[in-house]
Amino acid sequence: MQKIVALITACGRGNRFNRGEGIPKQYLPLAGISMLRHSIQAFLNHPQISDVICVIHPDDVELYEQATIGLDLLNPVFGGETRQASIRKGLEELIDYNPSKVLIHDGVRPFISKRIINGILEKLESHPAVIPAIAVEDTIKKIGDGKIEWTLERENLWRAQTPQGFIYQDILNSHVAFKDLNFTDDSSLNEYAGIPVAIVPGSQNNFKITTEEDYERAKHMLPFLIDEYREETRVGTGFDVHGFRAIEEGENNFIRICGTEIEFDKKILAHSDGDVGIHAIIDALLGAIGEGDIGEHFPPSEQKWKNCDSREMLKKVYELIQKSCVIISNIDVTIICEKPKITKYKLKMKEEISSILGISTKKINIKATTTEKLGFIGREEGIACQAVASVVYQSHKLNS
Repeated sequence: MQKIVALITACGRGNRFNRGEGIPKQYLPLAGISMLRHSIQAFLNHPQISDVICVIHPDDVELYEQATIGLDLLNPVFGGETRQASIRKGLEELIDYNPSKVLIHDGVRPFISKRIINGILEKLESHPAVIPAIAVEDTIKKIGDGKIEWTLERENLWRAQTPQGFIYQDILNSHVAFKDLNFTDDSSLNEYAGIPVAIVPGSQNNFKITTEEDYERAKHMLPFLIDEYREETRVGTGFDVHGFRAIEEGENNFIRICGTEIEFDKKILAHSDGDVGIHAIIDALLGAIGEGDIGEHFPPSEQKWKNCDSREMLKKVYELIQKSCVIISNIDVTIICEKPKITKYKLKMKEEISSILGISTKKINIKATTTEKLGFIGREEGIACQAVASVVYQSHKLNS
């Protein structure tokens, strides 16, 4: 059986995309999952595609790992300074794998359909290179010095899309041979090499998300492009409590709450670091996605969790969140203690949680209260925390 690989480029920095979030657009969500994951799944779900490999920016490793949790992919490749250089690196990575054909796709075209992939693969049986394209509908003007120089005849003009399909060895040879020349898409290299390129009908829905306006358009189009769409809000609660103990010789005088170091004259009595804030958040999130409780995932009987930084536990829970394809709507935390005083640490706590869960600090609220000197907390013998987390669960299937 012939091996057909989908090579997806996801190196872009989004210079024409300005949302101020600092996240490359391929990792922004559409219907609960990233644009890149939409693109990947289109090929993973196709019976003729053997494997998928992504070319990514070296700064995006963590974003990529989060976006692809649970997917069976070839190891990603770090891209180059240009799209063309990145694709060449991806193709060279496949030399030992030696696929017969390769489909090269932009990671920010999330609405690629099974129909287009089928059309390309069918055409590749009799042609060395195939791209999807759509006829130009608007009148095209050549501009120079801010003025129209002439009008192009649009009858024979087509807009190229991806995925572009090739005989693997042909496109690899073209990329290597013409690596010092600049081309706007992969099929142009084959054209330059004299290899004919056929077209199949593309789709207006298979557009590349380049600007923020494109992204907003994509979000508005989702209800029309998705079958069996369902959205449901779920809520989970969490509670944790720990006693205090005296500081032993050689220990520092810090405790950790919500991932933040706080100077204090006692230590927290616990198997792990005793971060009541993180522990309560973990239980709230696990409750929201129906995944049990913290004791099931991080049993105190296991030595590896002894003195563990609870932020590492929260990262593990975030992986479950990603697999569940849910969006965290908000987290509300109430820390209950007489001491230490929490107010000046709230912002740092929100930033710590935000960095782990990949959500805005605006979606995280930290409160502190006391028990008015009542009970063991009132006697300054311990600390407690409760948390509430709400998530939006989205299930969907893109139209083919």
